[in-house]
Amino acid sequence: MSGIGRVIVVGGSAGSFQVVLQLLQSLPASYPHPLLLCLHRLRHVRSGFVEALSTKSSLPLVEPIDKELMQPGTVYLAPSNYHMYVELGNRFALSTEELVNHSRPAIDLTFYSVACAFRERAVGIILSGANGDGAAGLQRVKRNGGYTIVQEPTECEVRAMVDAAMRTGAVDAVLSTQGIAQYLMDLA
Repeated sequence: MSGIGRVIVVGGSAGSFQVVLQLLQSLPASYPHPLLLCLHRLRHVRSGFVEALSTKSSLPLVEPIDKELMQPGTVYLAPSNYHMYVELGNRFALSTEELVNHSRPAIDLTFYSVACAFRERAVGIILSGANGDGAAGLQRVKRNGGYTIVQEPTECEVRAMVDAAMRTGAVDAVLSTQGIAQYLMDLA
């Protein structure tokens, strides 16, 4: 099982970038769990995003390639214009299938695959965003025994994504950015 305990998967869109930076900044280089980021981003912009996130992260941060093996203590960012899945065996799968929720990468698809592969070891987190992508995926994480969190709506720059997730009734915790960071540290 290559030493993977819990897997944290974070979805966000408009207004989530600064929150992600704060979360990355809060995690030490010794953090043991993989962190998967599925963030809506411009399809035609291929560089700069990883570099910007890496400046705040003590953990290695990469865009996985197809069939790459997931490693503990690494941050994985869904590549621009690719859906990112996790397969049984802890390998990534990338796809250029049709847009889902007007997005590629689609948060729902990443969350579905993590929920299936990691079940009760999955932690799903939805941050600020402008559409409902991620709500069904978060519901699947919960249904498969995982733990689900949304960002405190009053903190969100755009709360549509968090509101959609909350309407599913599958949210275990509503936390501030600092609360999410503390929860991630408590998992270590």
